[in-house]
Amino acid sequence: MEQPQSFFNRRVTRRGFLKLLGALAVTLPAWSLAGRHARAGETNARPKKGIRGDHDLVVAEGADPYATTVKAVEALGGMGRFVSKGATVVIKPNIGWDRTPAQAANTHPEVVAALIDLCLGAGAGRVNVFDATCNDARRCYDNSGIREAAEAHGASVYFTNDWDAVKARFAYESPMEGWPIVRDAVACDTFINVPVLKHHGLTRLTIAMKNLMGVCTGSRGTIHQGIGRKLVDLTDFISPELTVVDATRVLLRNGPQGGNLADVERRDTVLASTDPVLADAYACSLVGVDPGELPNLVAAKARRFGLSDLARADIAHVA
Repeated sequence: MEQPQSFFNRRVTRRGFLKLLGALAVTLPAWSLAGRHARAGETNARPKKGIRGDHDLVVAEGADPYATTVKAVEALGGMGRFVSKGATVVIKPNIGWDRTPAQAANTHPEVVAALIDLCLGAGAGRVNVFDATCNDARRCYDNSGIREAAEAHGASVYFTNDWDAVKARFAYESPMEGWPIVRDAVACDTFINVPVLKHHGLTRLTIAMKNLMGVCTGSRGTIHQGIGRKLVDLTDFISPELTVVDATRVLLRNGPQGGNLADVERRDTVLASTDPVLADAYACSLVGVDPGELPNLVAAKARRFGLSDLARADIAHVA
C-alpha cells in the first residue's frame, strides 16, 4: 500500500522549495508584526496616581535629619496624602555601599526612620525597606545603620533576590525592555524613593532617578551605557509617589563609594517632591552643579518628562 506523503518525507523539488521560501517571507514578518501589535500599549509598570503635593518641591533645613524629614513631608501635604490605610509601602534608600552614616555614601538612617514612622502613622499595613547593593549586602545593611534603624521603627528589612523579579514591559520601545525588576518594587501600593545626594564618577551626581537602579537585578553595570534614556524610562516605569532626597551630609568627591570623611560636607537639608526630575534638578543647585551635566536630566528635558525648570516650580522653604 502506498504510504501517505507528509511534508517531512516527501521529496521537494527546487521549484517547490523556492515557493516555500516565498511563503515564509510573507508569513514570518506578518507573525512578527502581529506580535508587536498585540504588545502595543501593554505594560506591567506601576500605575501613575497623579498625586500632587501642596507645593512642587519642599526644601527643609535643620541639624536633625529625623526632624527635618518630618518637616519636609508635612509641608508637602503629609504622608496621609501618599499612604492609604493598610497599604504596602516600599521605602527605597541607597544602601549600596559598605560605609558608615558619616561617610555619606548611603541614605542617612534617621531619614529612613522618620519616613517609616510617618507611613505607619498614616495607617500603612506594611513597610518594606531594601536595596540591591553594590558591596556585600549584609555589611551594607549593617554598617549603613539602616537595617538597625528600620527594624527598630517597625519596617520589614530584607535582601533582594535575582529570582524574585519581574521583567519590565513598556508600552513604548525602551532599552530597559525585559530588564528584571524586584517584584516588591512593582507590586507595592506606595513607592517612596529616598536617595542620598552625592558625587558619582560616571554621571557627575547620583540622586533620585539613579537611585532607582537599586530595584534592578541582573548585570546593572550595562545600564550605564546610554544611561540618560534608561533612567528616564526606569523612573517612568516605577513612578514613585514620593521622592525624599537626603542632603544632610553630602559626599562631594570620590563617589559613589567614598570613604574619606574629608570629602563630606554637611548641608543639613532634606528635599521632598512628587517629581523626581525636579528633585534632581534642585539637588544640583545645592552642590553648584549645572543640571545639564547629568545625562538623565538632559534626557528628561528632551522628552519633556517631569519639570526641570526651577523658575517654573512652586518651591517652599521650611526651617
